[in-house]
Amino acid sequence: MIVDVRCYTIVPRKMKQYLAIFEEYGLPVQKRAGLNLLGYFVHTSGSLNKVTHLWSFENLGEMEKIRARRDGDPAWADYQARTDGLVAAQENSLTTPAPFSPIK
Repeated sequence: MIVDVRCYTIVPRKMKQYLAIFEEYGLPVQKRAGLNLLGYFVHTSGSLNKVTHLWSFENLGEMEKIRARRDGDPAWADYQARTDGLVAAQENSLTTPAPFSPIK
């Protein structure tokens, strides 16, 4: 299993707007494409104005196939246009679970 850990810094005072757009427009596209959301978190201490989301894949090949399906959906371009100017920075890491992880 691969977990894609994505952390986005949202423009200050735009979090509510970003989350609403993601829930209404972004998440449905990703679900249709077959992405598996493990969790979606809003940072409430430390570095603020951030969200972290975790997506699981069986392997890199599956990840590429699912992302290509998502990227080919016209609704994905619509979602990206709606969030234009709301994301200030983005980081992502591909991770694998440790042998003792409850998520495998």
